[in-house]
Amino acid sequence: MSAKANLGAFLRLARKNKVLSLRDVEQLTEISNAYLSQLENGKIQQPSPVILHKLSSLYDVSYSDVMRLAGYPAVEEDTDESSVSYRFHSRLGPISEEEEESLFEYLQFLRSRHRSGK
Repeated sequence: MSAKANLGAFLRLARKNKVLSLRDVEQLTEISNAYLSQLENGKIQQPSPVILHKLSSLYDVSYSDVMRLAGYPAVEEDTDESSVSYRFHSRLGPISEEEEESLFEYLQFLRSRHRSGK
C-alpha cells in the first residue's frame, strides 16, 4: 500500500471515528467533499499542509503523523503550536534552502522599509 493510500485510509478512519460524513467535514472546513473523497482514496498526490492541518485539528489526530503520511518532513510532536516556526511550517509546508534565503531577504527588505517609515 502506498503512503498516499495510507494517508487516505488514516484520514477516512479518523473521520469515521468522529462520526462525520464528507459533507459534514466540508461544512466545518470549507474543503469540498469531492476533494476529501479523492484524498481519502489516495488520488491526491500532494495535499496542502494547510488542508492537512485543518483535517488533523478537526479529527483530533496528530498533525505530525498526517504530515509524515503525506510525505512531508513532520513537525516534532513537542512543538509549541503557538510558535512562529510551527505556524509557518503548517501554512507553507517544507521549503527549499533557496526559498528560505529568498524569504529571509524579503523579510529584511520589509523590516528596513518599516524602520525607515515607508
